[in-house]
Amino acid sequence: MADKVVVKAEKREGRGKNDSRRLRVAGKVPVSIYGGGGEAVAGVVELKDLAAILRSDSGVNTIFTLDMAGEGTGDVIFHARQIDALKGRLVHADLRRLAKGEKIEVTVAIHLIGEAIGLKEEGAVLNQQLREIKVLCEPSKIPEFLEVEVTDLNAGESVHVSDIKAESGVEFHEEPEAVVASIIIVKEEDLEPQLEATEPEVVGKEGKDSDGSE
Repeated sequence: MADKVVVKAEKREGRGKNDSRRLRVAGKVPVSIYGGGGEAVAGVVELKDLAAILRSDSGVNTIFTLDMAGEGTGDVIFHARQIDALKGRLVHADLRRLAKGEKIEVTVAIHLIGEAIGLKEEGAVLNQQLREIKVLCEPSKIPEFLEVEVTDLNAGESVHVSDIKAESGVEFHEEPEAVVASIIIVKEEDLEPQLEATEPEVVGKEGKDSDGSE
């Protein structure tokens, strides 16, 4: 989402499960807005607007403007979401107001790039142990994702968090020695001895010996 997204919101007057159910039937989602030095406010937003943001490339890390009637406008970001497990639909969201100069912690996806040289070895497999990482930065500096180069990775070697280059103003909130990706060798096991050991014994029908006698 290159352009700043503006989402309209209204104050939520009702409470309880019945009111929430009514809102969802109408295609709306109850939200809670807090932080940024202001008081917490309960609101209502169109489901389609929030769903479009969540489907964007930046997803939950998207900064968008919330325009609430009677409250004015302000930049917010997703803090928490509640998803219906059966329908996969957003049923509630916590939105955090953003104050100028404030740093926030968000989770950013890790993308591996390049063809690791170690994969040329027989049985070599690239294993990505860390697919996302927590970062602390100002909202305007939130990376869409982090690229990790693995081209020079040989079999038995690993890339660690400490190997990732952070942009200015971005701090990693992860152990530096944590493994991001590694090349491991998977050897094909010789299963024949096991198959022979587990070969089922042929037995006769119940009440008879194996040769058919009573």
